Amino acid sequence: MKGAQMAAKRGSTGRRLELGIQLRQLRENCPPVEDGRARGMTRKAAVRGMKTLSEPTLARIEHGELNFRRNVGDLRTLLKRYGVTDEELIDQLTELNREAPNEDWLTQYKAFMPAGMPHYVGLEAEAVLIRAYHPTVVYGLLQTEAYARAGFETGRPVEDTTAEFIRRNVDLRMERKRRVLEREDPVRLRIILGEAALRIPVGDEVVMREQYQEIIRLARLDHVQFQVLPFRRGYRSSSDFAIIDLGELPARVQADNAWGAVSTSDKPREVERFNRRFETMVGVALGLTESIDFLEELAAERS
Repeated sequence: MKGAQMAAKRGSTGRRLELGIQLRQLRENCPPVEDGRARGMTRKAAVRGMKTLSEPTLARIEHGELNFRRNVGDLRTLLKRYGVTDEELIDQLTELNREAPNEDWLTQYKAFMPAGMPHYVGLEAEAVLIRAYHPTVVYGLLQTEAYARAGFETGRPVEDTTAEFIRRNVDLRMERKRRVLEREDPVRLRIILGEAALRIPVGDEVVMREQYQEIIRLARLDHVQFQVLPFRRGYRSSSDFAIIDLGELPARVQADNAWGAVSTSDKPREVERFNRRFETMVGVALGLTESIDFLEELAAERS
């Protein structure tokens, strides 16, 4: 069964995304049950009379943030309401609802992560390509352990965080880096850093010099493309973002809000808008060789 084989290769986040997409399509294209609709039903109609499934929860399932966990009966009820009788399709969707094996590593960090972050970390690992822009801070997957720790320590008095919070978040950042960039089939990465991200000191001179050297090392890998956006005329986004290409699944764009929560959107118009932003900055930024030269000069200044 092709769909089930594909599902087996995906991690838990990929399974939830694929399940959500298929359920949304089934709901929007099923025989109508409400007056005035040519086809499909609203989420409100889909969950009517179901005690363990609410409209907001169904929305989160369709967006790939949740699955049915222990309530697989709710999945079967929805499929029946959507008019699905194909046993092969029912089996495929039930398989997608199962969590991928050996993916409980993130559980130990969830209590220390902002809203939306666990879902985003799952997206990272599922990505084929990540394109990201950071204007004032080195992008997380490029950071050294010392830079990450210094960054959290700087914000500790303001954010009122604990030593345990910092330790867990630094460990998580390094684990994300390993799972995304250093595995056998790494995610392709295209990163643009604003010049300010490289000049604003985080930690002491040693921390900054080691951070420059680490970016140079990563930039020379085949699956990493790196550019510096210098202080010069040209378009630049005022906020950081990441565009996650998920291959056969719809691409998503990620951005943080003012409260520190992480949000993502797969709306084509939003993804395209950020695509335009990124590609415009590619044309303004330094090329790879120039960017590495820029970093080497900064490292030399701190020797």
